[in-house]
Amino acid sequence: MTAADLSTSSIKSRSNFIVRSRIIVPVSQPSIENGAIKISGSRIAAIGSWKDFARETGVEIIDLGDSILLPGLVNAHCHLDYTNMAGRLPPQKLFTDWIKLMLAGKAEWNYTEFAESWINGAQMLLRTGTTTVADFEAVPELLPDVWNATPLRVISLLELTGVKSRRSPQLILQEALDRIDELPKSHSFAGLAPHAPYSTAPELIHLTAAAARERRLPISIHVAESDLEFEMFAHARGEMFDWLRRNGRDHSDCGIGSPVQHLERNGALAENLLAVHLNYLANDDAALLAARKVSVAHCPRSHFYFQHAPFPFEKLMAAGVNVCLGTDSLATVYKRRKETVELSLFDEMKQFAAVHPAIAPEKIVQMATVNGAQALGLGGQIGELIADASADLISIPFSGDLSGANDAIVQHSGAVASTMISGEWILKPSLVPVVAPAA
Repeated sequence: MTAADLSTSSIKSRSNFIVRSRIIVPVSQPSIENGAIKISGSRIAAIGSWKDFARETGVEIIDLGDSILLPGLVNAHCHLDYTNMAGRLPPQKLFTDWIKLMLAGKAEWNYTEFAESWINGAQMLLRTGTTTVADFEAVPELLPDVWNATPLRVISLLELTGVKSRRSPQLILQEALDRIDELPKSHSFAGLAPHAPYSTAPELIHLTAAAARERRLPISIHVAESDLEFEMFAHARGEMFDWLRRNGRDHSDCGIGSPVQHLERNGALAENLLAVHLNYLANDDAALLAARKVSVAHCPRSHFYFQHAPFPFEKLMAAGVNVCLGTDSLATVYKRRKETVELSLFDEMKQFAAVHPAIAPEKIVQMATVNGAQALGLGGQIGELIADASADLISIPFSGDLSGANDAIVQHSGAVASTMISGEWILKPSLVPVVAPAA
């Protein structure tokens, strides 16, 4: 299955009904006070004012009362495999030291531990309003079993590395493509994820980008996450440069441009690429990303955990780059003693708003919904409430004014009140009457 095949999802609705809410935030259209959405099958049939639907007969009507109804959140970057590592990896002074800790931690885990961690993360995302997630999958053996364990729509991006491997890039890529071909059709599907420029051979990046375009597969890569990575590629020096050289990496691709320029040389910058992090940019990088129509996923809490330089949001936005939000993994969320943390795009929106107070709440909500859909090649299908889109809906309690709805979304904490994916209630609204249609 590709992103363009979402309409063939195996999750099907068995009924038609109308959902009313005090406020509806479609995201791509103005918010509606006392609004309603008509669901037909797995899709949205119509959206508008409640008065436009109130006299329909022969259809069930569900009244959510004082609530905000909005699209299911689109998590553009996650590592579900590492959910149960929350609080286990203390922040390090050097990014390379954190990588070493992560590699050591992963080496101690078995299949069952990764599976439990993955499923726990999926449950967290559903609880906190995510309905679609782009997940870097480092343990492809989990698929498709974990897909079957959740109604969450998952885009599993198979992680590719191979800097130290003696296998050819062609073989590494072919193994990933064969695995994708073997996966059954599902509400979820797979794509490709060269891990990062520093950990993936240039030829593998080039081949993977070409295969993703040919097969219309989503592709994502961590880029310019740390200052050490930027220093390595731009100046052929620094801690990451030295560490990877000691581990046998060919550094002939260093000292000739930024990590973004490295991807350009290897044919990876294209509209189907979702570049993750992009914390450190050369002067012309934002314009280059915009020209190639590359989307960028920003993970605010992970950014805080690593204490990176300020995220260049204004520069990316001024260039016209589509910026969306992701949670990254709980291994990179700062956790205080006795504190509970969970995967939540609401928490990411809140963190982003705290760092960027001048950005309007509606823009932040777009980053967690419609922008992520566009980045994943699913624009018009998820992330917004419009006719013919997938009926992915969530609601949160709200009794304030229409003007405060987007701010309430950004500041929301904890679980959502209800969740629907493809026309099916995943978390049914509670204490909400089903009212008879008006005569």
